[in-house]
Formats: sequence, C-alpha cells, structure tokens
Amino acid sequence: MKNICNKFNSPLAIILLAIVIRCLGILSRPIWYDEAFALLFAEKGFGAMLHGTLTQTAAGTADIHPLGYYTVLWMWLNIFGNSILAGRILSVLFNLLSLILVYQIALKLFNQKTALASALLFAILPFQAHYAQEIRMYALLSLLLLTSTFALIQAQAGNWKWWILFACSTAFAQYTHNLAVFYLIPLACLPIFEKNWKALRALIIAGFCAIILYLPWLIYLPAQVSKVNSFYWVEKPGVEKIFTLILYYVPNLPLPDGLLFIGLAISLLIIIFAGFQSYLAIKNSSAGNSLHTIWVIYLAFIPPLFLWAVSQIIPVYIERALLASHAIFCIWLAWVLTQTKFPQIVRWIILTLILWSSSMGLYQHLSYNGFPYGPYKQIGQYIKSYIQPADIIIHSNKLSYLPLLYFNPELPQAYIIDPPGSSIDTLAPATREVLGLREFQDIKQAAHTNTKIWFIIYQRSIDEYTAKGGATHPQLEYLEKRFTLERKEIRGDITIYVFTNNEK
Repeated sequence: MKNICNKFNSPLAIILLAIVIRCLGILSRPIWYDEAFALLFAEKGFGAMLHGTLTQTAAGTADIHPLGYYTVLWMWLNIFGNSILAGRILSVLFNLLSLILVYQIALKLFNQKTALASALLFAILPFQAHYAQEIRMYALLSLLLLTSTFALIQAQAGNWKWWILFACSTAFAQYTHNLAVFYLIPLACLPIFEKNWKALRALIIAGFCAIILYLPWLIYLPAQVSKVNSFYWVEKPGVEKIFTLILYYVPNLPLPDGLLFIGLAISLLIIIFAGFQSYLAIKNSSAGNSLHTIWVIYLAFIPPLFLWAVSQIIPVYIERALLASHAIFCIWLAWVLTQTKFPQIVRWIILTLILWSSSMGLYQHLSYNGFPYGPYKQIGQYIKSYIQPADIIIHSNKLSYLPLLYFNPELPQAYIIDPPGSSIDTLAPATREVLGLREFQDIKQAAHTNTKIWFIIYQRSIDEYTAKGGATHPQLEYLEKRFTLERKEIRGDITIYVFTNNEK
C-alpha cells in the first residue's frame, strides 16, 4: 500500500483519480425509474413537491422521502438545466466532498499514510463510484453523515463551533433521508463508549438543537412511517444480507452469476483478514490508537446491523443508505493495510484482490444495462420513427414509463398503475397528480378505444409470471388474445410489442 500511496501522495492526486472514475460513463449509462422520478419531480418546484409528498392518504403521506435532496436538486437544475449530466454532476460533487472528509477523518484519527490510503480506497471502490453518479439523495446523505462524524471528532476538543456544525448537518441529514437516524444514533453513542461525559453533555444539547431544526418535518414522520408500513417494496431482510453487504462493500452489486461466487470469496477473504489483523493489533496495542480502531469498525458495521434489526419489524433495509458506513469501512481497511504488521507478500495479495474486485465491480457498473435500466433514449427514437397520430404507448408499469416520459414527454404514452394496496403501490395519487401522469387502472381500460398499441414491458416482469407457471404476463396475454401482433422489438431487458386492433 505504501508504494501505491507514493503514486498518489497527495489528496489532490486522489481527487483527480476519483473524478476520472466518476466521469466514466456519466452520459452513456442509462437512467432508471428513481433517477427519472427525481428529475421530473424536482422540476415541478418546491410547492408542488410539498403537495406531492405530504398530502394525506389512507396509508399516511403520499411519499416517504423528505424534501432536502429534491429541494437542492430543484435549485441546481434551475441554474444548470434539467439534464441527466447536470443531475449526476451534483451527486459527483457531493461524493468528492465526502472523499475530502474521509481523508480528514482518517488524518484526525490516525496519520497521513492511513488518510491517503483511506481516500484512495474511497476513490476506487465501486459502491461509492456507483452512487456518486446516481441522481438520488444518497451521495448527499453520505456527505452530511460524514460531516456530522468529522464535526463530532473535532467538537470533543471543546470548540463549540463544531457542535453547531454537528447539529446542522445532523438535522439536514434527516431532511435528506429518514434512514439517516440509523447512522446518527450509533454515532451519538460514541461518547458513552469512550466515557467522555463532558462531550456527551454537549452532544445532548447539540442533538436537542438538531431536533428543533428538524421539527418542521418531524411532525410528518409518523405519517411517512405509516406509508412505509402500508406500501413499500422492501421485504424483511434475512441473514443473507450479511453476505450482500460485504459484496456491496467490496466489488458492489449486481455481479454476473459467474462472478458472484468469486466476488463473495474475495470479499470474505479481505474482511476476515482485516478482522483478524485488527484483533491482533488491538490485543497487542501495537498499531496506533486502538480505541479509534474500534471506533471505525463500530461505525462501519453497527449502522447496517441496526438497520437490519429494525427492518425485522418495519422493513426498510436498503444498502445504498449505508454509504457513510462504507466510507468508514474504507478508513478501517486502510488502517489495516498501513498500520498493522504482516508479511509483505500477504499485503500485496490483499491489495491485488482489492484492485481486482474494484475493477470487476467498476466494469459491471459501466456495462450493466439490465433491469431496472433500459436504453430509453434509443427506444424513444425508435418509436418516433414509426408511431402514427392515432397510436398510444402503454407501459406495463411505472418503471419504464417515467424514464421514457423524461426523454420524450411529447409522445402519447400512459401506464398501468400498481395494484392498489400492494407492496409496490408506492406512487400515491397526489404524487401522480404533481407529475402529470397519464394512467389506466388495467390493460382492458388502456386498450379499449385504441387502434394501435405500443406495449412496453420488462422481460423480468414476464419471467416472474412464467416462473410461477403462467404462460406469459397477464397484460400481454390479454393483448395477444384480442389484438394482432404487428411488430416486436427487443431493446436490452425491455420488449416493445406493437398490436393492431382489427375491430377499429
């Protein structure tokens, strides 16, 4: 690690490397439903977003996410335009600021060698690179949580200005995503474990101030939790999440089936090795401040465990909300590689495995275009070449509708709404109203009056039904029985069917 760090012997060199990695595919990578939603929702303005989020439904609020990120995105897009590039650059900037904080946290806890190695790992590990490009709130969430972490470290020296920063960043983290609490509570417990009662008293005051700042949104939190309990796609996590977490932490997911076992084996080997080296170093007190080592291990793994435990009651476990813990994981791994004692050959084996898994994950990140992604821009161009004025485009669900709507709002398209009351019924009427969506209750209603139908569906949706013994997807089956198939086009994981109604 020392030789590698010599090639990147300044934070600036590592930042430049991170920029290069985060710019790879920034335009060519397809967007998906969540990114399209963010762009379409943010352009509506703050008042409309407030209505589309907090309007009460039978299940709670219309949406489960606070508006911190969407508000920042709205202001950013008003300056730089509502483009994919603009939205992704905003996330890249948040992630690069997080890289600087990772360096500063590691420098404060350990030394410059570990700080450089931490920043380098943060720059190359695919989990960070992936969400540094995504037009979602997770890069901002991680930045704010790392800001709270750094502010807490600095504040324990007694400077009240850092407590103010801690309170502000903590409050805004909650305004960014409700899952921020699963990192903030373990973070707030650190003075207790250190038996730093003076810092604990100051933290309680700062935490109280953060709650006051968050209070305007806190009053809506119970209704948002009610929405999660009623309609939310996340399932109760099992013990398999232990393995998926370390896969996210090292090579990232998804991986091709042929590489999944290799990625898991590499991840387990790296983490078992790092854990064993940490145990030896802490036991022998031979590598720096052992309390700080325990500190970073704690923040790397306790927030995921906390989130997993609560998800046994209210399933909210999503790995992308754990970017801040992954950043601390980078610091821990860097400390193991730079501060613990083990044979040089072993060090190089671990470094080789890290670089190999990172390359594997980055390649998959840049090349993957399966579900839920799709070449929507190309699909729109294809449809515009053949569509007639009386035709209509019907999407099987919202996952393909919103991305194509973003690229081609002028096309006559609509979608079949989620089955009311189902776990995927996440787009409430108020949110649909704000977005101005055209919708149908079912395929029968959608196909009733149209001469020609362009039906768009993910292959995965079809496969889910055939796996249960069905001949095909029910919507597709309805169209095949009543219409004549004129054309079929496959683009990535998306299939476009063109049906003609012979009775019209």
